[in-house]
Amino acid sequence: MEKSAIIILIRNPILGCVKTRLAADIGDINALNIYKSLLHYTQDITSSIASSRLLFYSDFIDFNDDWEDTTYKKYLQSGNDFGEKMLTAFNIALAQHELAIIIGSDCFELNSEIIELAFEKLKKFDVVLGPAKDGGYYLMGLKKGYPELFQDKNWSTDSVLSETLNTVKNLKLSYSLLPLLGDIDTLEDLKESQLYEQLDLKSKIT
Repeated sequence: MEKSAIIILIRNPILGCVKTRLAADIGDINALNIYKSLLHYTQDITSSIASSRLLFYSDFIDFNDDWEDTTYKKYLQSGNDFGEKMLTAFNIALAQHELAIIIGSDCFELNSEIIELAFEKLKKFDVVLGPAKDGGYYLMGLKKGYPELFQDKNWSTDSVLSETLNTVKNLKLSYSLLPLLGDIDTLEDLKESQLYEQLDLKSKIT
């Protein structure tokens, strides 16, 4: 059995289907371009880490995109809600690996060092969580798929992290938290991020 795996959940970059909350303020084209930048960033920070990389698409598997098939093993997300999709991805990863972490593609503050730290912590704890400023989490690490962690959660709300931690404690699992980071979901999030400066969006987005 291989040691570790990074699970990456992404949306297919389709106009009008990504970053919808952000698009409400800046338009679908700008939102799509920002999402593509986030995808490229996520690819950059995961491609060099010494682990398997499992990429899960929202709508269809794209074998002709920038994610190299030799570097990323590609799957289609499966489940009725976000929790089921994560649990299914974890079960696939943990059938072949001892450790697995899951991330999305919304966190421009995440970096390779934090991902490596997550793997180190996961050797000592049952659960590793990366708390997000919006009340969710940008990363979860597991050695075993616990269905309860993904059930009865109010996904996409500010209570997801607290609900998940309550479940962790009820299951009497050990856990460790990573640094608090911010996702990019809204215009306010974008303006507070370094991506806003790097893409020189001040003159394009008000």
